[in-house]
Amino acid sequence: MLVDSPPEQRAETAPAPPTRRAIRVLGLFASVALLVLVALASIAIGAKSLPLGDVWHGLFHDTGTYADVVVDDRISRTVLGLLAGAALGLSGAVLQALTRNPLADPGLLGINAGASAAVVTAITYFGVTSLSGYVWFAFAGAAVVGALVWFLGGSRGATPVRLALAGTAISAALYGYLQAVMIMDDAALSKMRFWTVGSLASATGSTITQVAPFFAVGTVVALLLARPLNAVAMGDDTARALGANLNRTRALAMLSATVLCGAATAACGPIVFVGLMVPHVVRSFTGPDLRWILPYATILSPVLLLGADVLGRLIARPAELQVGIVTAIIGGPVFIYLVRRRRTTQL
Repeated sequence: MLVDSPPEQRAETAPAPPTRRAIRVLGLFASVALLVLVALASIAIGAKSLPLGDVWHGLFHDTGTYADVVVDDRISRTVLGLLAGAALGLSGAVLQALTRNPLADPGLLGINAGASAAVVTAITYFGVTSLSGYVWFAFAGAAVVGALVWFLGGSRGATPVRLALAGTAISAALYGYLQAVMIMDDAALSKMRFWTVGSLASATGSTITQVAPFFAVGTVVALLLARPLNAVAMGDDTARALGANLNRTRALAMLSATVLCGAATAACGPIVFVGLMVPHVVRSFTGPDLRWILPYATILSPVLLLGADVLGRLIARPAELQVGIVTAIIGGPVFIYLVRRRRTTQL
């Protein structure tokens, strides 16, 4: 004869519900698994169709065949997509926290405009024609604009509003310069046309080697800022009460965002919406804690970038659609939805 246990005993023996922290950790593992799948798809799928057997052979053998060369190119493209996607998502999350604006992106502070203006200057006035040359000019342009925004925004007295206004003003001026130079110089227009839409197609091992140290430094600095930025996001008075150093935190946040976005833009061209969409979507299920937002954005942003790149290869076969165009097509409607949703929530 079976006898029911007392309610107290049943409560003690019942499995405890999963904690929010455990769910977030499981979500990170699931995100990593999704990233691995998308990376494999990026290597296996291309504008030129290859049998999976040839792809597998190209991964582990280097006999100089056409298939091996194609796979090598896809591997470089995938690695750059992983690095650039993580950099864009991470810099977007940092800038959203820094400006206290959930709809901010790396272009808000003029970093993309600085990189683009530097590249068109290099092409027009210095005769630079190679991607390896673009990388350093683009990174220098992003760094100079980042420093200028910090100076015009008040330096030690910088506030989110001042930084955003300074970035917007500088972006407008630089894009005006960019358009003027490209209109007057047909050669610059022809060479810039491919770079300005944003693409992973020109990825090489040399490019990755040049920008990888910047990605590493920017990522480490950004992840270490999670706790101080949590305090800054609560407002200046609360941050001071919690012991946060506002000037140092904002300066390091600007530095990390500039390094990350500058390196990604230098290698791939200006790619929009990745730094806007992913942190905003991540915040919807992690909450405002940057200790979770930053790791999730680092993992899921490459998922979006590589997924868009694979989609661009499929929909335009045997040619391909640049990833910057695909992210813009996806990001436009998503951005409108986010703005309307935010407005409805505020009402």
